[in-house]
Amino acid sequence: MKNTFTKIVCTLGPATSSEKMIKSLAKAGANVFRLNFSHGDYERHAENFQIIRQMSREQKSPYGILCDLQGPKLRVGKFKKDKVRLIPGQKFRMDMSEKLGDETRVSLMHPEIFKALKQNMSLLLNDGQIQLNVDDFGPDYVNTTVEVGGILSNHKGVNVPDVILPISALTSKDLKDLDFALKLGADWICLSFVQKPEDVKMARDIIGDKAGIIVKIEKPSALQYLKEIIELADGVMVARGDLGVECPIETVPAIQKRIIETCRAAGKPVIVATQMLESMILSPVPTRAEVSDVATAVYDGADAVMLSAETAMGEYPIKAVSMMKKIITKTSQDIHYINDMEKSTMPPDKTVASAITSAIRQMIKVLDKPACIVSYSVSGKTTLRTARERPLLPIISMTTTEAIANRMALVWGVRSVVVPTLEDLTDVIPVAVNYVKEAGYAKPDDEIIITAGIPFATHGNTNLIHIAKVG
Repeated sequence: MKNTFTKIVCTLGPATSSEKMIKSLAKAGANVFRLNFSHGDYERHAENFQIIRQMSREQKSPYGILCDLQGPKLRVGKFKKDKVRLIPGQKFRMDMSEKLGDETRVSLMHPEIFKALKQNMSLLLNDGQIQLNVDDFGPDYVNTTVEVGGILSNHKGVNVPDVILPISALTSKDLKDLDFALKLGADWICLSFVQKPEDVKMARDIIGDKAGIIVKIEKPSALQYLKEIIELADGVMVARGDLGVECPIETVPAIQKRIIETCRAAGKPVIVATQMLESMILSPVPTRAEVSDVATAVYDGADAVMLSAETAMGEYPIKAVSMMKKIITKTSQDIHYINDMEKSTMPPDKTVASAITSAIRQMIKVLDKPACIVSYSVSGKTTLRTARERPLLPIISMTTTEAIANRMALVWGVRSVVVPTLEDLTDVIPVAVNYVKEAGYAKPDDEIIITAGIPFATHGNTNLIHIAKVG
């Protein structure tokens, strides 16, 4: 059975919110479905959630569900004529007045922004297309000079680079959405607007272990605390949209590589997102540059690549997933990818679990091409540690809970199966052998590598490695 290792996350929206479309997306290659709480209502999210869960049960194949919280949205107010044109060199004011805006001013109802301002700093509007220079400011206003002009319309976004804003990553809306998502049973919660480790700690206090926490890295300040944030989180999303606005756009590829490498070292899954196949919103084929972009994320060892508007509202959602799957498959077969993964050994830490999973690489070289790796893991930590090594073999996660099986759908190379609690190695071996044979991962006389922990059914105690022969 072919295993393409890198997973696909696709966003559900008006174009794909039906049982037929969700099943078609899964058939095309989707592994994880994103429910975007910036859009849609609870009723629609709940319906999509139940469709995915029912599909998982019918197909006996876990699919992950990622609920993406909106986070704070910093926006200007409305204009008398809905939009204005700003000319380089002109003066422009933003303030706390609720009056409709014009060519000289507009409302900005975010006192937190005024508290963080410094003279001569830049403010970016409309996804960075408009740049303002701060001349002077007070607690409820800022006077600026337009550096880069353009059309500014109602409710366009405001970015404040290079500062930590005194704003919580969880708004009142987010807290309500989070409560709803946790009651649904979300596998992953995605946090927006994370600026510092304390933002993740706040979310962890609420979420606990009810779901995995994925942090969007979209603020330059988060990069200052990257290792600390990754340590506190369960995974990361490289949110290149805002990163490309608040950081010099030419630095985004290097930032992407750095985040992927740091996540790999920590054994945490990482998603590369934003504009991956953007042209396929309206076109049945992507650009060559987009194909290269997806392939680069795969070559770098990302756990998953994500589609946003392409599947949420695009005209060709199924083709977009199919195309992404083709790119992943072709890249995974390339000798450069194979060589890169084989060379990219992560330095082991001084633990038994790390010694066990690091030994897998050597065993793969010595054995005559084992068919797969089976990880019996209650918490999923053994599976994550195994995937960290990028062994270029299917990783079968045998776990006792549906929640962990669903969560592992995001992880590089992992396919999950829910099994009863097993008491000892003599129970694990036949269950593992029967599953890999029936699922097509191995055939008679193949060897498989099994990892687990003794005593069985305990959390985070990987200390066993065993080679079994398929009968």
